[in-house]
Amino acid sequence: MNEANLGRSRVLNLLLKPAGWAMESRFRRLLHNPDRIVKAADVRSGQTVLEVGSGTGFFTPSAARLIGSSGKLIAMEPLSSYAERLREKAEVESLQNVEVVCRDALETGLANESVDRVLLFGVLPFPSLPLEKLLPEMHRVLKSEGILALWQFPADGWVPGSIGRSGMFSHLARNKGVHLFRRT
Repeated sequence: MNEANLGRSRVLNLLLKPAGWAMESRFRRLLHNPDRIVKAADVRSGQTVLEVGSGTGFFTPSAARLIGSSGKLIAMEPLSSYAERLREKAEVESLQNVEVVCRDALETGLANESVDRVLLFGVLPFPSLPLEKLLPEMHRVLKSEGILALWQFPADGWVPGSIGRSGMFSHLARNKGVHLFRRT
């Protein structure tokens, strides 16, 4: 099965359904405050934000509120069951600035230099998002002054250094556990 069809796999969606419930748990909110983490990524009003691997939308409402009605949040999630749950959540919470896209982030389909911020929150390292394929696509869609924000759980590991060594991004800062990289 290729990566494009992986998110539509009935078996995979069924197997990962419990993880979706865990993503929305109150315990997770206590452990990782989504408002605090999104603010640390310096998400601002009016921006176009790409949230990679949005899952069921743990960070999506926080980011959508920060960018406001003049901004746009593209929530990209390859698992169809998670994307559907996120669509429902966006509708219930009246998040009209959110567009849910059921697609792999290795080929976003977005225009060149169309995004102000990319949020990689809790998705790296992940086998279906190899950095050597993901980083060129994120570089392509980010505007010239765009920022890639990385938050990992449980620990940083090797990913921030690998992003910096890619030559596509330079590390700006680490703010409350969120690494900020400028597109080079």
